Amino acid sequence: MRTSIVLAAALAVACSAPSPQRHLVERAGAAMGSDLRLTAWTIDDAAAQTAFDAVFREFDRLDALMSVWRPGSDVLRINDAAGVRPVAASAEVREVLRTARQISEWTDGKFDVTFGPLADLWKFDQQNEDRTVPADEAIHRTLPLVDYRQIEIDDRAGTAFLRRAGMRLHFGGIGKGYAVERAVEILRRAGFADFMIQAGGDLYVGGRKDRRPWRLGINDPRGPDGKSFATLDLTDSTFSTSGDYARSFIKDGVRYHHIIDPSTGQPARGCRSVTIVTNRPTIADGLSTGVFLLGPEAGMALIERLPEVEGVIVSSNNEVLISSGLKGKVTLIAPPTDAP
Repeated sequence: MRTSIVLAAALAVACSAPSPQRHLVERAGAAMGSDLRLTAWTIDDAAAQTAFDAVFREFDRLDALMSVWRPGSDVLRINDAAGVRPVAASAEVREVLRTARQISEWTDGKFDVTFGPLADLWKFDQQNEDRTVPADEAIHRTLPLVDYRQIEIDDRAGTAFLRRAGMRLHFGGIGKGYAVERAVEILRRAGFADFMIQAGGDLYVGGRKDRRPWRLGINDPRGPDGKSFATLDLTDSTFSTSGDYARSFIKDGVRYHHIIDPSTGQPARGCRSVTIVTNRPTIADGLSTGVFLLGPEAGMALIERLPEVEGVIVSSNNEVLISSGLKGKVTLIAPPTDAP
């Protein structure tokens, strides 16, 4: 009898003990030249941190393949052999090149991963602290080196080739999206369904936070850091923003920024920001840049034509355009700040 009483008391204590509560586990650091922030809604802190470790390692591995700064990267080796010979390229780099070619075709060549020579001229990768505007003559000499149709991808040989000497790949408009896509796979393989990955302007949300979709803010292009002009609730979706405010300077009353139109060699002028919502981070990353370069009218027309793609555009006139699939889903907090 005494044993039964003891067991019953122990069972009562066990049943009354609080069960672990799901909560946010977070990690932040630098990766691919941007802030990388990882969040999981879970009861298992240790498992989340182990998965986060794997994500940071994957970002570093992909950066070693795709960087224009790290010696020996696939991209640098392809660039160094431009006009000379094909070189071995990893499956990951070839996959990004194929996706980039598709986005180039959708955007009539406005998105182009061979914009490297223009990036070198404008120096936004080096922050362009002296606010140098390249001479028109230098830009005109560079434009013939930007042409995605001159990329050869040979999957059987495992190679990539730039046909013209002087051409240069640059994955600044698509590489982080691909890394986010790989990070999604890592977290899901680790058993996580509810999480958020943010790398600069590229973001993916999986599942839910506290049984609700994740609420995301769309940056005010002319507002202070961290200010949103609209929100959107999402689950299992990517959310990528390109804007003229992140890497920019104003000189003689004109804003210059890092999103360079490959047809003019000048910063694109039609938009202040473009946010793309779709199911693949790589597509969202490239399309946000491509739509920005197309401008608000042609860009929104492309969004409406593509299946499972939605978007929000802030034009250079500060007009907010919302695609048909997001009507009634985007909550406008206030009009975007209007400033040069």
